[in-house]
Amino acid sequence: MAVSQQLLEYQKVDAELLKIEQSVAGSEERKKFMQAKKFMEAAREKLDAQDKRAAELRRLRDDLVQRTEEITRQIAEYADLDEMIGEEGGDVSFYKKNAQQLLERLRMVKGELAKLTADVTAAAEEYERLKKQTIAMQKQGEEYSKKFKELKSKHAAEAEALQQKLTEIAKAIPKDVMARYQQKRKEKIFPIIVPLNGDRCVCGMDFPLAQQGRLDGGNVIECEHCRRFVYKP
Repeated sequence: MAVSQQLLEYQKVDAELLKIEQSVAGSEERKKFMQAKKFMEAAREKLDAQDKRAAELRRLRDDLVQRTEEITRQIAEYADLDEMIGEEGGDVSFYKKNAQQLLERLRMVKGELAKLTADVTAAAEEYERLKKQTIAMQKQGEEYSKKFKELKSKHAAEAEALQQKLTEIAKAIPKDVMARYQQKRKEKIFPIIVPLNGDRCVCGMDFPLAQQGRLDGGNVIECEHCRRFVYKP
């Protein structure tokens, strides 16, 4: 049997297998499973980032609380301002200026603390939202992983039978031609072998007479444009 006829026979069976593969790959079960899988992969990174963010916010909060306590302690030292001036003497305006500066620093630190508290609240809410989404997607992944496996199992026997048939047909095809066929299959080129239409490939590429002569006897050649195998009917 000519190579072209062998390839056409192989492609006919392969088309049936491809139909099954596309049906499974395009199924709702696989779409939902892959959606959950991709989300879970991204969610792990996001949750790790949120944990690091939370640790940084806690560090900043502790620092601001410590600064607030220190400034408050310093301000408390000015509570007995009149007594301090009476015992030590000095310019009252100097002490009042220092006290005012401390109060201003305290106001700024409290402002930073209030903003940080808002950031902490927002981060906590985002973390809870992401955690709920992750739990929901984990359930979806488990549910549709099971359904996807059931779908593949449903077509497994038919796909296996077709694969065995392809293996038998492939024994009569030159190994180098079969290897090129499989490579095109991986690249999602289909149909892989097509008839010469006049002096053109199905993609519209012209075949000079010298090339057409190589098709005699059931041989095939590759189109330089679409890379399909071309045969003469």
